[in-house]
Parts: sequence; structure tokens; C-alpha cells
Amino acid sequence: MNATTWDVVVVGGGPAGATAAHDLARAGRSVVLLDRAGRIKPCGGAIPPVLIKEFDIPDHLLVARIRSARMVSPTDRRVDMPISDSGFVGMVDREHFDEWLRERAAGSGATRLTGTFETFDRAADGTAQVGYRNERDERVVLRARAVIGADGARSRVAQQTIRGGGETPCVFAYHEIVRSPVPAAAADFEGTRCDVVYRGEISPDFYGWVFPHGATTSVGAGTAHKGFSVRSAVHKLRAESGLAGVETVRREGAPIPLKPLRKWDNDRDVVLAGDAAGVVAPASGEGIYYAMAGGRLAADAVQAFLATGEARALRQARARFMKAHGRVFWVLGLLQRFWYSSDRRRERFVKMCEDPDVQRLTWQSYMHKKLVRRDPLAHVRVFFKDVAHLLGLAKAH
Repeated sequence: MNATTWDVVVVGGGPAGATAAHDLARAGRSVVLLDRAGRIKPCGGAIPPVLIKEFDIPDHLLVARIRSARMVSPTDRRVDMPISDSGFVGMVDREHFDEWLRERAAGSGATRLTGTFETFDRAADGTAQVGYRNERDERVVLRARAVIGADGARSRVAQQTIRGGGETPCVFAYHEIVRSPVPAAAADFEGTRCDVVYRGEISPDFYGWVFPHGATTSVGAGTAHKGFSVRSAVHKLRAESGLAGVETVRREGAPIPLKPLRKWDNDRDVVLAGDAAGVVAPASGEGIYYAMAGGRLAADAVQAFLATGEARALRQARARFMKAHGRVFWVLGLLQRFWYSSDRRRERFVKMCEDPDVQRLTWQSYMHKKLVRRDPLAHVRVFFKDVAHLLGLAKAH
């Protein structure tokens, strides 16, 4: 038993937990950041410019700058979507990016501990207690005035403390980090382009990807279908992309939540952030920005709770997140449920991506993390084109 009562124990040192720990420690709170050893989340590694700006990410963490995306349909239609105005999407390697975030939190005053979360309970005086197993396989208990659960999809903190915390539906994602080929070795590979493959044999309900990371490349796929072999799909995708013969650096798999939980706090002293709260964007599977935004909002909510003693302050995290991003999640959820449901619809979806209005609005929304309203006529045009595809009035070829 650690006799110290910490202001906050953050369980999970990914982007959400590390951001929350950094913000709270910088504000003068006593913070423990507890994380498992050797954990690297499977992730395409894309971060938009708004994240780089809002969270002060240094250039040296960007292992590549993506200038375009290529959408690939079931019939191998290939639609390039260049980013206009010299913009780019940053790519990071989660192994190094997450560790930098954890070290930044430590540099702000957070105490880093390595171990595996086991239990949440209470001392005789009602203080929250976090039990974990350390690297020497010893059980340690930490006392805390507040706890942030940022321990990923199917969060054990959420399952033990939040009503409905274990009910998040998930996609299983798997990827292989491989050595990026030289151009001559893979004529169809470009280090500044992300490929997104929409085909049922690669994923029956999501997509496959080839995302360059400079010296390495992430090749992966995801699905919620339990009987589908994602590993076999990734091997097929590697072969099709000219990456079958390159060196495999590592392999990783993990669940990714499909929608935000209905409740993120326990009405007392626990709040969730990141994948534990379910904040991964539908359709795209993007999670890094939303994890960090959720981590910051969780830190703000805990700050208000510690300052006032009012447990309802913890509700601010979810309320503020959904106010800022809920509409985007709703739109993307509709997109995924409809357009990803069959190869016929995927074909039409990729066809729509040829449209300049669709490309411009898609990139603007992604880069700035909000639905763009300043071009209403473009939205009207996209709406009617979308209706035409929905009704089968537009040609798919």
C-alpha cells in the first residue's frame, strides 16, 4: 500500500492518458501515470494539422508527411484525393510518439509507474484505491482523490466503475509494420500517399490500409466479423501492394471501439478518456486526435472536480466532447453503416470520391475536425449527388 493520497491516478499511458497527466501535472496536481510495459497500439498513425497545433507536437515526431489519399474500390477503381493548398497529414510511429507524450507528462511533474491495472476499490474512508501488478509481479495499491481510466477499448477501469462500461462494440484491427520499399522495388508505392482499400475480401465491414511511415509502413485491416481472418486479409493486401517480400518489423492487433459510451463517469471520482470512452471516429477509425482531445477534457473535468468537490463536474468531459464532435461522429456512423455494407455500395462510395466537392469538404473537415459550413452550395451539390448514388441513379462506372 502506497500511503500517499494522490490527486489523480491516470490508468493508461496512450495519447489520452498521457495528455491528461501532462495537463494536470502542469497545473500543479500530484499525478501518477500508470502504463503497461511494451504496449504499442496497432494504428495507421495519422495526425491532422489541428492536432499538431493544439498539442504542440514537434516536427521530429513526424516520420512522414502525406500529401494525398488513394481510395481503391472492389473493382480496383483508384481515386486519388490530393490535399490542396500545400497541406499535409502528419504520420507518427506510435512506439515513439506515445513514449514522447509520456515523457512530456513526466517532465511536467507526473510520476510514471509501470504495471498492469487489476482492481478498483475503496479504503475504509471511501478514498478510491487503484490496485496494480508491477514489473516485479508485486501487488501495489495507490490511493487517489480522482481516477482517469484511459486503458483502451474494453477498459477494465470502465468495466469495474462505470455503468455500461463493458458494453462497447468493437472492430478488431490488425496491422503489420514493414520496411518501406524503395520506389524501384514497388512501382505502385508512394511514401507520401495513403491507400485505403474498400473490398469485402479485405474487410467485410471496414477497410484495409497502406500507410507510409517514412522508413516503415503500416499495412492493416479491421472488422467486427468474428469469423473473418484479418491476418489473411493483411497478407493478401501486402501481396497486392508489392510488400509481400519486405521485412516485417512487428505485428500488432487490438480492439477499436465503434462509438462513444453513454456515460463516462461514475458520479463520484472516476472519468474515462480515449478508447476507454469509445472516442474513435466511425468510418475512418481515426482515434489519436479524439483521444488527446478527450484526455484534455477529462483533465479539465477532474480539475473542476478537485477544485469544487462536486462530482457532477466530471460529466463535463463527455458533454463538451459530444458538443464539439458528436455531430461528426453521427454523420460518419451513418456513412459506415450504409456505404460499407456491401461491395456494390463500396463501389459507389469510391465513385463519389472522384467529385471535387466531396474531396474538398472531406479534407477540410478532417484537417480542422469540424463540419465545414462556409461553402453551403458545395454541401447542397454533395447532398444531391449522394441521393443520386443512394437511389442508384448515378452511374457506378
